[in-house]
Parts: sequence; C-alpha cells; structure tokens
Amino acid sequence: MKDAVLDGSNPQGGPRDGGVRDPATSAAPPVKRKGTDWWAEVKGIFWLVLIVLGFHSFIAKPFYIPSESMLPGLQVGDRLVVSKFAYGWSYVSPTIPNPVAIFRSVVLREPVDSWGVPIPFIHGRVFGSLPDRGDVVIVTPPGTHTDYIKRVVGLPGDRLQVKGGVLYLNGKAVQRGPLHYEDIPVDTNSPCSPAEYPGALLTRPAGSAVCHLPIVTETLPNGRRYDTVELGWSPGDDYGPITIPADHVFLMGDNRDRSADSRYPSSEQGLGGPVPYENIGGRAEFITFSLDGDSTLNPLTWWGALRSGRAGTSLHPTQTGK
Repeated sequence: MKDAVLDGSNPQGGPRDGGVRDPATSAAPPVKRKGTDWWAEVKGIFWLVLIVLGFHSFIAKPFYIPSESMLPGLQVGDRLVVSKFAYGWSYVSPTIPNPVAIFRSVVLREPVDSWGVPIPFIHGRVFGSLPDRGDVVIVTPPGTHTDYIKRVVGLPGDRLQVKGGVLYLNGKAVQRGPLHYEDIPVDTNSPCSPAEYPGALLTRPAGSAVCHLPIVTETLPNGRRYDTVELGWSPGDDYGPITIPADHVFLMGDNRDRSADSRYPSSEQGLGGPVPYENIGGRAEFITFSLDGDSTLNPLTWWGALRSGRAGTSLHPTQTGK
C-alpha cells in the first residue's frame, strides 16, 4: 500500500476537484502598483507649511543681528530666538512669505525690505501687554517692513530726556556705573572699523586683534542693568524732553553713539520717536549660535565659523535691587 499524500494533491497528480487547470488561469493575478498620490503629498506639504508659519507667527521665530547697534551684548552674526507671544499679538505678528521678494533677494540679489507680505495697520493687540523697562525687543517702525532690535527704556507717561549722553526718566538721571572697557574679538563680522571706533583696534601680546570698547553700565528704575558703549559725543546725546504717549514705548540701542533709534527721525533711518506698541513684534530671549562671517556655502566651513561661548546667552538684563 502506498503512503498517503499529505500535500493536499490527488494521488493521481491532478487537482483535488478532479478537473484539469489551464496554466494561464492558475497563476495568481499580478499586483497592480499604486502610483504616487500627489494630492496627498500636496496636502501634507500644505499642512507642514501652515504649522511652521503658525509657529513663526504666534510662538517664536529666529532673528539675525545685521548691525552693531546693540553692542556690546549683541554682535553682527548672532542668531536669536524671539518669542512672539510675550506681549500678545498685533498686525506685525503674522509671518506670510512673499515669493516675489524671496526670489528677488535670493536669486536676483536685489535689496528688499522684507521677505514677508505686510498686513495693513490694525490698532491694538490681542491679549496685549506692554514690555518691561530693559526688555530687548523686535520692532517694525511705522511705515516700513524692516525689523529693528532695540532696548525699551521709556514707558507711556514717562518724561524722557537725554542730556550729554545721560538718560533721564521723570527728571532723574538713570544710574550709571564707572567707565570700564570690554574687549570684543575682531573677525569678519566684527571688524572694529577705525572710522566707527577710532583708537579701539588693539593687538594683544598673543597676536589676536580685539576691539577695546569703553563701557558704561546703566541701571533702570526697576533695577534692570545692562552695558552700553560710550564713544563720546554724538548727535543723539541731546534729545527732548518729551512725554511718551499712551500705548507707546521709547527704544534705544545699547551702542548709544552708533544706533538709529527713537532719538532719530525716520528720514535718518531712525524710529521717529516713541513707537506704538502695536509695532513691537516680540521679545528677544537668548542667542542660539553666532557666526564670525567666515563661513561659505560649503558645510565644512560652518563649524569653524562658530563663535565659542555665545550659544545659550540670555538676553534678559540682570536684575538688581531697586
């Protein structure tokens, strides 16, 4: 007796149902490959862009320091995080990219005020509040689309004046510490131009070049303290007195003699006086990283261009006893 066949086939070799199959019909049908679902891809990219723009507009955004107006605390090449929610939201808060402006800037290398689409002025802020004295803020001056970074020194109702380079608030001079010096390493982004800082460029015994800047520490009435650069006389050393209107703030750069701020008219690239609080775009929180200007498009140069010791630096002023 033959062994039973256990593989499910007929002992005679035919199919179990006794019929004969056509090989052409017995093969499994081919699996049809699905093409790319482009609509799903487009929707995914749309939602990703929307999330990024929403975060940019209402939570936080990066900011690049393009000038020396906030020395010694901020240098050209510093990258910051700016919180958009610190004072609520206004018409300058949303980030809406302008493809035409981006193309002109990146491809055609033409100067543009902003990569964003401006929104018409809307009075007030949503969940709005005023900055504190000493906050470092991003501001878009009225009638422009360019972001500035300055420090809040005057609040609504303050009687503000600058005499001989000394800031006065409500008739009292802001406390100033003794003159001292700070050395800032010279690099491509911080060249210490003799025209801007006469006599400040020094070479140390080790051969490194530094910008030897005269510093005065200011302490505001609320006890917040920060360093300013004191280079001598400049046109902004005498200003006012003025009374700051309601819902406005007065802004100055820490590099007092090299800053176009609320002391200067818009025709001189200044802020044109106290700024409406609707034009405040956010508060500078901390430095993420800083570049010395020697990097190129080659990623191998990026690491060597990092300035050491600046990442994570808080931009909130030191708080002392009042």
